[in-house]
Amino acid sequence: MVSHGPFSGEDFVPPPECPVFEPSWEEFQDPLGYIAKIRPIAEKSGICKIRPPADWQPPFAVEVDSFRFTPRIQRLNELEAETRVKLNYLDRIAKFWEIQGSSLKIPNIERRILDLFSLSKVVIEEGGFDIVSKERRWARVAQKLGYPTGKNIGSLLRSHYERIVYPFEVFHAGASLPVTLHSPTLLLPFCPDPTEEDMEKNPELKKLQIYGAGPKMMGLGLVPRNKSIPKKGNTTHPPPCLTTGCVDSFVCRMCGRGDEDEKLLLCDGCDDNYHTFCLLPPLTEAPKGNWRCPKCVAEECKKPAEAFGFEQATREYTLQSFGEMADTYKADYFNMPVHMVPTELVEKEFWRLVSSIEEDVTVEYGADIHSKEFGSGFPMNNGKKNLSQEEADYARSGWNLNVMPVLEQSVLCHINADISGMKVPWLYVGMVFSAFCWHIEDHWSYSINYLHWGEPKTWYGVPSVAAERLEEVMKKLTPELFESQPDLLHQLVTIMNPNILMSHGVPVVRTNQCAGEFVITFPRAYHSGFNQGYNFAEAVNFCTADWLPAGRSCIEHYRRLRRYCVFSHEELTCKMAACPEKLDLNLAAATHREMFIIVQEERKLPLCVVVSQGITEAEREAFELLPDDERQCDNCKTTCFLSALACSNCPERLVCLYHTQDLCSCPTDKLYLRYRYTLDELFAMLHRLKVRAEVFDSWANRVKEALEQEEGNKIGEKCHRHNP
Repeated sequence: MVSHGPFSGEDFVPPPECPVFEPSWEEFQDPLGYIAKIRPIAEKSGICKIRPPADWQPPFAVEVDSFRFTPRIQRLNELEAETRVKLNYLDRIAKFWEIQGSSLKIPNIERRILDLFSLSKVVIEEGGFDIVSKERRWARVAQKLGYPTGKNIGSLLRSHYERIVYPFEVFHAGASLPVTLHSPTLLLPFCPDPTEEDMEKNPELKKLQIYGAGPKMMGLGLVPRNKSIPKKGNTTHPPPCLTTGCVDSFVCRMCGRGDEDEKLLLCDGCDDNYHTFCLLPPLTEAPKGNWRCPKCVAEECKKPAEAFGFEQATREYTLQSFGEMADTYKADYFNMPVHMVPTELVEKEFWRLVSSIEEDVTVEYGADIHSKEFGSGFPMNNGKKNLSQEEADYARSGWNLNVMPVLEQSVLCHINADISGMKVPWLYVGMVFSAFCWHIEDHWSYSINYLHWGEPKTWYGVPSVAAERLEEVMKKLTPELFESQPDLLHQLVTIMNPNILMSHGVPVVRTNQCAGEFVITFPRAYHSGFNQGYNFAEAVNFCTADWLPAGRSCIEHYRRLRRYCVFSHEELTCKMAACPEKLDLNLAAATHREMFIIVQEERKLPLCVVVSQGITEAEREAFELLPDDERQCDNCKTTCFLSALACSNCPERLVCLYHTQDLCSCPTDKLYLRYRYTLDELFAMLHRLKVRAEVFDSWANRVKEALEQEEGNKIGEKCHRHNP
């Protein structure tokens, strides 16, 4: 049986390779300049690989003996989106049978576990159980599921569907719920069983054979059950209602009759009664063990599933103990020495395992270990240890991931707030098959990953122009996951086979990152991958001048998703604009363009709010001094900086100027505008930036003219050579 159509692991076709760059020593001296140089080519793939000059080999600076960490547990087939949908379906159908006293045994057909989710989907596509049976389409169902013809598998599928899936589907359609006594007009108020004390006070109750919720229906040939009367105090229910509608009848909740008592089932959840033959579908015999009625099954099945995430392992590892475990696991799995296993074989096996509903392979991944706490793999000049000259050189290098985010041309160095999650590197200790799921970086920033040592890390990348297409495809193919977790792709817990994405028009590239190599991911470029074996990597975010427009677009995107920001984009831009003389010329020019757009917006929005809402009060606010959670828009969760609307009656609330209607229902005279800068101050900042940016423009024009002149001279020389 083919579970993924043409995209099972065995048939995995590696996507094309991403661009690989090998800078000269001269180019390597300016990291962000070099990344800007290769950007026009590299960003078209989303990711690229950079091989440093051969003798650039930073020493590994982690204290190996004291480095201890607790990894995450990853069950491979729970990572893959379509496989997780199938496993979730199996969980729900197993729960459905379990709470009715039956354990689900999934049948095997053609030596493979029957994929109940795919079977259900195909039957629904073909018109449902009744039509498929009536029009004898079971052979076609078998064919669609990839089974060989001529083996009468269709009738086998019908039998399994009717026995296992059909009752579940009928239940979910609502047909199995009682409609007679549970219809809105016939629903009776809940009434608890009477106590001994109640019966002493009301002798009439002693004459009745039945108690509780339900109509008083004597004369139907009922035989009282052996039910002990609860003593006073044993129940937390309110005092019994003594109306006739509060007396418990041993009658079927479906048909309302109490005959054929030997076929009446008593629910272990709510004490309602049902004839076995009144259930949909009917039961041929009473189930063994506990049994729940359709109403209780519905209540249980309505409970939302927990949001999926990774659990932490219980064992703490050192680098050595994790390496021993990882190498033993890989050698045993492939039955050969770890370094002899071809990367292509590991890749095919990885995609086969994540798409399997029957092979439950579990690995461990030391992911997101904060270098601030555990120490970086690069040498650091932080005064904690004396560095050799070589170590000091590497500690200053712009390619050191502790240095790159705070280089002069970098944007993040201008943020005072604690965003150590973005500015400080994270460490990753991998083993074979441990994976990182499809995601883009916070604020659509760049990321850079360095593999210090160990076996390769396999990457997949999608360019930013295809980001929305990837999201559409994943939501279209696995809507069930996104219904329960709309922000699933922000959770970093889902992968999807690149071949599936490519077949739906998403361009994907791949690469094997070897020890000593960098991988760069570009703004809004989705990326994912897995480790080929035991290795140690380090990664960090960074933002260059060209990122600023993407960063602004990201905030607009977050606003629509109501997603929290890590920092305020307006605050960052204004912080740079306030000190233009400290900015790199290129960064000053980019900041001027960004600031111009922000000021235009700030001219328009507050004026609209003041006019439309009739606001007369305004108050200056140093937003940067407030904790982020005290300046987030109540509606869209964006972090406010330049302006916000507040209410004197509701001091704990504020909204950004895009959501002024959502603040509160207080009178307009209670509303006031909170602002950071006056328009005059913003224009002054913009002017100072412009002066600084014009220096850059003047320089850029001179360079351009010089290049054009040089190019013209070359063309002239060529013409001169070719003229007789």
